[in-house]
Amino acid sequence: MTTTTGTTAPGATVPAGASLHSGSTSAVPKANQEYNSQLFLKLLVTQLANQDPSSPMDSGQMVAQTAQLASMEQMTSLNATTTSTYQTQMQATGTSMLGKTVTWTDADGVAQTGKVTAVAFSGKDTPQLTIGSTTVGLSSITGVSAS
Repeated sequence: MTTTTGTTAPGATVPAGASLHSGSTSAVPKANQEYNSQLFLKLLVTQLANQDPSSPMDSGQMVAQTAQLASMEQMTSLNATTTSTYQTQMQATGTSMLGKTVTWTDADGVAQTGKVTAVAFSGKDTPQLTIGSTTVGLSSITGVSAS
């Protein structure tokens, strides 16, 4: 799939007098981080190409913008790592509940108790514990005891 270059991300700004439209097409990036990096570089090149020769861009400002881009990329990477770690921890916690007797509060506000017989993982959701014929989200568990 291709898209016309010159589109901007929500919240992005274009320097006064600059134009991003080059009339060419390019492949759509797979990750938002990649798109943000490409957009930043395109904006920087456009800004440099359209700057007033009598008052060029401050080199300190350019370094600051580049540092902001690097910081954004690192924070995006850290967020992905943290999300992955959280999902792994939730799976480990859910698995550790197998065979344990747990307590939870049902939709009517009544405390229920039962033995965990199965655990299901579905994407980014909280692991679902099977207790008898009931499915309960891991986050709904209020107590655990050895069987």
